[in-house]
Amino acid sequence: MSVVLGNLLIKPWYPSFYPQDLIGNKVERLYKVCPMRDVPPPGILIYQRGEVSMYEVDGEGHKLYAQNLSLFAKLFLDTKSVFYDVSTFRYYLMVYYDPVTAQRQIVGFFSKEKMSWDNNNVACILVFPPWQRRGLGQILMGVSYELSRREGRLGGPEKPLSSLGRKGYLAYWSASIARSILATSAKKVSVQDLVRDTCIAPEDVISTLDAMGIIEPSPKAPAEVVVGSRDKIEEWVQRNKVSMRPVVQREAFTNLQDHRPGV
Repeated sequence: MSVVLGNLLIKPWYPSFYPQDLIGNKVERLYKVCPMRDVPPPGILIYQRGEVSMYEVDGEGHKLYAQNLSLFAKLFLDTKSVFYDVSTFRYYLMVYYDPVTAQRQIVGFFSKEKMSWDNNNVACILVFPPWQRRGLGQILMGVSYELSRREGRLGGPEKPLSSLGRKGYLAYWSASIARSILATSAKKVSVQDLVRDTCIAPEDVISTLDAMGIIEPSPKAPAEVVVGSRDKIEEWVQRNKVSMRPVVQREAFTNLQDHRPGV
């Protein structure tokens, strides 16, 4: 089976749970159930920057849409498990404007539990195959962490991560931490300083610093990272071609609902 997304023919990576009579054709456009044909999607526009827009969709208020989105996402996610019980999730859909075709297309999304006991800020995240390797996944991650910051709590993706997911998040965490360290004039930066500035969970900060090869524990305070050489961090940034500009701009957010607990 192949599916048509926008004007592209895509071969799914994994089977989903569509009725057999719907997927009987070799090429299936999935007009009736594919939510990707609705642009803009239902819900609230919460972010607009350049060619990228983000919409928040409540799974309870748009149940059928969220179910169809989940079924479609299963075609490209082996671990996707929630298809029908969507009322406890919010979905954040990315719409990309192609300046060449002058068309808008839903190219990815992430979902988030309304109440996560593990403080996960992402339950599922996906950029559809034709739009991968364009930095759009980093924007999805950036939006998820900005939402965490506005909710006043730390967050992180649901674990365990796939190898591909781990690679993507390590790239996001590394760049965010490098920007945070280089933005301060302090000689010493603690793990908690980085946590407060980036909203990245402490264990993710520590593992990322270790992966970057720039962690230098203080003998007097094991939880403290000594920024002994800014040249070393700047060298890492140049070697990995990391932009010092954040992937999302805080001023580009709009119409955000207050989802803090108890509000």
